[in-house]
Amino acid sequence: MRLRTVAILGWKELQTIVRDPILLLIVVVAFSVSVYTAASAMPDTLHKTPIAVIDDDQSQLSQRIVQAFREPYFLPPESVSYQLADQLMDQGRYTFIVHIPSHFQRDFLAGNATSIQVLVDATRMTQAFTGSGYLQVMIQQELQAVMGTTALPPIELNLRSRFNPELNAGWFSAVNEVISQITMLSIILTGAALLREREHGTIEHLLVMPISAMEIMAAKVWSMALVVMIAALASLVLVVQTALEIPLAGSLSVFTLALVLHLFATTSLGIFLASFARSMPQFGLLLMLVILPMEILSGGMTPRESLPPVVYYLMSAAPTTHFIEASQAILFRGAGLSLVTPQIIALAIIGTLFFAIAHARFRRALTYWQ
Repeated sequence: MRLRTVAILGWKELQTIVRDPILLLIVVVAFSVSVYTAASAMPDTLHKTPIAVIDDDQSQLSQRIVQAFREPYFLPPESVSYQLADQLMDQGRYTFIVHIPSHFQRDFLAGNATSIQVLVDATRMTQAFTGSGYLQVMIQQELQAVMGTTALPPIELNLRSRFNPELNAGWFSAVNEVISQITMLSIILTGAALLREREHGTIEHLLVMPISAMEIMAAKVWSMALVVMIAALASLVLVVQTALEIPLAGSLSVFTLALVLHLFATTSLGIFLASFARSMPQFGLLLMLVILPMEILSGGMTPRESLPPVVYYLMSAAPTTHFIEASQAILFRGAGLSLVTPQIIALAIIGTLFFAIAHARFRRALTYWQ
């Protein structure tokens, strides 16, 4: 394999991407808008939820409870009448409507049985489930403060959250989205580069030249990997650290080492899949069969320990499994090179195997294309 030939062919691929505004737009949006949205939208958490209050008691205790429903969990509570509660709930104006009955403070201080009714719009399932627990805790805290309870429970729990002390879901979502986009775009760009050669007829020009299949494949691997690597590192610095103000605990140089090995494997996988497809629609269908299991079962969405044993060991052969473990350890927990060495070695081995398999398939495909 001649390195000069590989460098020239790779430079041709880079020029092709620069001249293609659609591909450039996909890369920019994937590593900017998608990452920012994943961190700021946070649909699974309680954030500025609309809430209304029916305060029939109008006492100091009821006002104290209403003031406990504060941002960022809830929007400022709005006062509504009992007659309009069902209508407003049917219209979807509020996720929660809290009804504090008359004489609530008097009955509570006297030790008589009393209750607070909470109407919940259960069609907003995630917010309804999470918000109900938040409301119970907030109301109980205010009632305990009024009663002046000083007795300590038998056991006092002191919780300390490591690596994410604010328990902010955006910290995890942003970095995880960058990792997800790295895997997806590296496969898509490499496969699209090969299919573009077939659709435009330029693959025939390469085949009549004194260029080997190894050189063609290596050029596409390094050029597409370079594009994704630059975009991913820029996203971590400009979007995650600067725009979202999310701290990264570990070293970007160690992360870059894991990233390069991961891209070596995924770009080889992209060429392998593209060698089976005759058009971009076929390639897209193959991507659905490969990317979705890799993203869902590699530990990015759910812990691998929760998977069935067969799937757990099967996904050990996927590069995304080891890349996600290494990335989370480096960026979340500040792990150094010594702690992620097993994942680095696994990525190197898997990448070499993927490249060898993809090269064998690519050489066989070239004979058919001739």
